[in-house]
Amino acid sequence: MAALAPRPAALPIGLFGGMFDPIHYGHLRTAFELLQKLNLSEVVLVPAGQPPHRETPLASSELRLSMVRAAVRDQPGFSVDDREIRRAGRSYSVDTVSELRREHPQRSLCLLVGMDAFLGMPGWHRWRAIFELCHVVVARRPGWDQPVTGPLAELIAQRGTDAVAELHRCSGGRILIQPVTQLEIASSDLRALLLSGQDLRYLVPEPVRDIIQSTGCYAPRDH
Repeated sequence: MAALAPRPAALPIGLFGGMFDPIHYGHLRTAFELLQKLNLSEVVLVPAGQPPHRETPLASSELRLSMVRAAVRDQPGFSVDDREIRRAGRSYSVDTVSELRREHPQRSLCLLVGMDAFLGMPGWHRWRAIFELCHVVVARRPGWDQPVTGPLAELIAQRGTDAVAELHRCSGGRILIQPVTQLEIASSDLRALLLSGQDLRYLVPEPVRDIIQSTGCYAPRDH
């Protein structure tokens, strides 16, 4: 394993990317728990622009960005970064983390991912480079097990830690698996509810619900 950078001068920054199509309380609860449990300075939500491995989002990039901003507007410790929306071409996590590493050369950076996303990382563009640029914190909900064989299991053996303090002592290079509260909410299920004419009250923040209702961005489309 490469030598880790010296002790950061400030609390770590959490990076939480996703399609957010739409953002919901499952996303927000996970981000909030990690903000507190890891003692992060902030969690930066980064809506994806053009996803390389997924279908085109139903809501436009601008609307998804608006929904994320509306969802976290009054929450201390949350901020929104629109660089992937502004960036031309595909949205690769390694590019985003590389840019932020250049902007914060000595700062601890923590990429926050769910276990499902973590298990899919070997399919990401230049995925191994991510572990050299930042820490990876895996939010584990009940029912998800970490890999015990394969390249990810090897990386956990090399880089894994159970100590949150490790994320504060160095700027990157560690993997921490952190249990979080399980909220069985998925954006795909919310889109299906909307297409069937149902209401998302109590599943998404009210400002997000207002945007969805006023724009009709998930309404059935005529063919």
